[in-house]
Amino acid sequence: MNRLKAEVVPKPKIQTYLIRLMYDLYTQYYDGSSWEIFQQDLSNKDYVILLWNEEEKLQGFSTLAILSFEFEGKPKRAIFSGDTIIHHQYWGEQTLPLAWCRLAGKIKGEAMEQPLYWFLIVKGYRTYRYLSVFAQRFYPTWRYPTPVNYQALMDYLAQTKFGDDYDPASGLIRFPSSLGHLRGSWAEIKEGFQHKPDVRYFLERNPEYYKGHELVCLMELSEENMRSHAQRGFLEGLRDARSEG
Repeated sequence: MNRLKAEVVPKPKIQTYLIRLMYDLYTQYYDGSSWEIFQQDLSNKDYVILLWNEEEKLQGFSTLAILSFEFEGKPKRAIFSGDTIIHHQYWGEQTLPLAWCRLAGKIKGEAMEQPLYWFLIVKGYRTYRYLSVFAQRFYPTWRYPTPVNYQALMDYLAQTKFGDDYDPASGLIRFPSSLGHLRGSWAEIKEGFQHKPDVRYFLERNPEYYKGHELVCLMELSEENMRSHAQRGFLEGLRDARSEG
């Protein structure tokens, strides 16, 4: 497998032809969206991580926005993850996680005094399984209950961003009509995976994920909470922020 190369690009610098390449890749795996919806979603993001192969063909991307807010009287920030796609031939390749964690570390380093969280909404078990690879503690999970203060923060972020489409009782975002859901076979659970604890829990919490329903998840992005591989990228990002500061 050829190794991918990550390129972090501020959203204002993304040209239309790149957005079209991203959309073409996205629609290989997702239904329920449109060019207009895709562009609108991208317009609300701050960064795009692009993944290129050795032939300089786009094989994946991830979008994110930086949210600044006040909660319980204290300033905080969160990284909100948008669309993320990797061509299936590169599933398991670690370039994106490392690049994402390095960018997260850089964002943290720009305001060390403020807590930084990863706020993401999950409509696929593959994404949910990544949380246990990234973090020591994340929510929700079968491993331990969600602390009251984290649940309140999750509710605040989800209700602020998604309004009545968010249901606090279930922790799910249900749009009136799908804004994107996995195509056909890509939505199927890989044979033997149904009984894995994280997959089973995700299906219990989001049984109709294939309709585009999203499970709200949260973790703190800090050196202490990151697992080894993710922590390495995060620390590189902190060093980037110090060197640029």
